[in-house]
Amino acid sequence: MIQNFDYQTPTRVIFGRGVVEEKLVEVMRPLGRRVLLAYGGGSIKRMGLYQKVVDLMKDFEITELSGIEPNPKYDPSVLEGVRLCKEHNIDVILSVGGGSVLDCCKAIAAGAKYDGDPWDLISYKVKAEAALPIVDIMTLAATGSEYDAGGVISRTETNDKIGYIDEHLFPVCSFLDPTYTFTVNAKHTAAGVADAFNHVLENFFCADHNMVSDGFCISILRTLVHYAPIAIAHPDDYEARAEIMFACMFGCNGILALGNSPSGWPMHAIEHALSAYYDITHGEGLAIITPHWMQHILSDRTEERFVALGTQLWGIDPHLLKEEIAQLAIDRTFQFFESIGLPMNLRKVGIDDSRLREMAKHIKADGMQQGEQYVPLTEDEIVEILTRAL
Repeated sequence: MIQNFDYQTPTRVIFGRGVVEEKLVEVMRPLGRRVLLAYGGGSIKRMGLYQKVVDLMKDFEITELSGIEPNPKYDPSVLEGVRLCKEHNIDVILSVGGGSVLDCCKAIAAGAKYDGDPWDLISYKVKAEAALPIVDIMTLAATGSEYDAGGVISRTETNDKIGYIDEHLFPVCSFLDPTYTFTVNAKHTAAGVADAFNHVLENFFCADHNMVSDGFCISILRTLVHYAPIAIAHPDDYEARAEIMFACMFGCNGILALGNSPSGWPMHAIEHALSAYYDITHGEGLAIITPHWMQHILSDRTEERFVALGTQLWGIDPHLLKEEIAQLAIDRTFQFFESIGLPMNLRKVGIDDSRLREMAKHIKADGMQQGEQYVPLTEDEIVEILTRAL
């Protein structure tokens, strides 16, 4: 049965080859002259995108924030960005990079309009009343941050990795040129696909669902499954990169869940602890956890969802026994992640059993909305899932 919903997204998306050159200045000009240009490492300089942006923005006052981390950190990146915005009276933030850069910029945008500790906002102690406008140029297909109002920020000293969502944080405009993902290596291409794949699964595994939402989910999963191997084998295949970038865009902005009951996003909650404690690549952690979470929640009550996944995504014979289809769906999910080169156990990413209980406590305390879980998990069950994943 379709649940009631109230949905709106204000973000303008400009997609395709050459769109930055065509429309960046047009988009930026009404937002103000003082710009915080935020980016990560040196990849945008190596590909020539940095210089292209600087040249296009020659009539603007640019302040730079560089070195934003793959799991963006509250300290130094968010705090430094907030400081720069206030010191230079920034009008608009331009995020150039992947989802981590944009996530960081969202926290900066809210913090720049707040007089207290920005962590108050990220931790939901205080509700944001305003935020600086954000424009982004994406160079990685993964998180879907370009089309949603949330981001994930890590605070190293407390092992917190928090998903921060606020309606003020939708980007004003997102530029998606698939050619800027040509230089993404096989590891991060696969990790990005795994991240997006999980975004869809988190929307798919819920108690109340509907045919339209299921159709959206399966279509995106099929796209990722088909094009991921092509993009990894042929990094400059425009069609593959474009299809993946388009699919990833929808992962977190709520479209896939319209009319569904909440899911609680348990796989992301578990993985956020892994990458908070060990700073691993987010998509790799998700790929490792996913089959073990699926195996754990498989039961007579949840079997129907696995059957739908198995027959509609993986093309498993619908005439087989339901329990056989469900198990094959889990197996095929594992095999897909493995086939695109992702590590499929925790030891391969440097995680042993020494902190499993500690992480499980952290997940239960901070990382899960139990009332919204499709299958609620106890602390012991989280430890069991993590132990299976070793």
